Amino acid sequence: MKTPVFVQLHHDSAEHIRQELILGLTANPQPGGATVNPKFLYDALGSRLFEAITELPEYYPTRTEAAIFAAHSQAMTRSVPPGATLIDLGAGNCGKAAGLFAMLAPSRYVAVDISVDFLRTTLAVLQRQYPAMDMVGVGLDFSQALDLPPEAGEPGTGPRLLFYPGSSIGNFTPTQALFFLRQVRAACGTVAGSGLLIGVDLVKDAAELEAAYDDALGVTAAFNRNLISNVNRLVGTDLRLADWAHHALFNRLESRIEMHLVAQRDLTVRWPGGQRAFSQGERIHTENSYKWTVAGFSQLLHEAGFAEPLVWTDAPSMDAGRFAVLWASA
Repeated sequence: MKTPVFVQLHHDSAEHIRQELILGLTANPQPGGATVNPKFLYDALGSRLFEAITELPEYYPTRTEAAIFAAHSQAMTRSVPPGATLIDLGAGNCGKAAGLFAMLAPSRYVAVDISVDFLRTTLAVLQRQYPAMDMVGVGLDFSQALDLPPEAGEPGTGPRLLFYPGSSIGNFTPTQALFFLRQVRAACGTVAGSGLLIGVDLVKDAAELEAAYDDALGVTAAFNRNLISNVNRLVGTDLRLADWAHHALFNRLESRIEMHLVAQRDLTVRWPGGQRAFSQGERIHTENSYKWTVAGFSQLLHEAGFAEPLVWTDAPSMDAGRFAVLWASA
């Protein structure tokens, strides 16, 4: 049986993280106000809360995407290259990619996440299930740069299938998404058959979108408010849970869901060496999730250098779908 290889490329110092968070907290109230990068939502508790969110009746993306893969697996098998290096971006627990091993038949699996520590146990289990497959865990913040190490397999030695499910592309602004997709296109290399398999959440009724990010049970609110504890731990702030409420809205002009923490009273947040006053109702912007049309995202892929994509949705008409999976050949 082969042994997984682990490469940690992302090394954020505690001080670098602290300064990044302070910079966001002290941002000018106008026009954007305070912000926190959504990656800080995913500490140990936040990651578990997000897994719970995917089980909620209001949160359609995870189960809708899974249903698309199940319904269209034969068509996908005919389209994607067998025996490719499967590069799983934002692999998390590797569950989505592993569930497609039978369909995709990869020769090598490269799980990319911000920390390989999160991947070690999962890849050890997967390796026992697929003893002949090369497996690599890469710790990389690919939102900054998608620079894969040699351990991921040299480009040009075979087709590469980059996999980015779960509508995570929605966390990027359209400009950032184009920059990222151009890096993905470069990472595909030049071997025929290489490409990108990606999940994209589609524009739909605002009430349905807002319910998915503000569920009746309050799990998403707990996920967002858990950020307060994480920031306190990383920066030394004195944020109090009772002072902040979760708020989610669909910004139709920007075509995105926004998540915020809203101050419930006038207050001052302090940390060693600094402070910031917040008025009642002032917000900390914690996440965006952009929603696309099939035509709009297909055009974005074209601008990034991909061929016209194949598209599968959960509806007979692409325009009526809630979610889409696209295969874009490089």
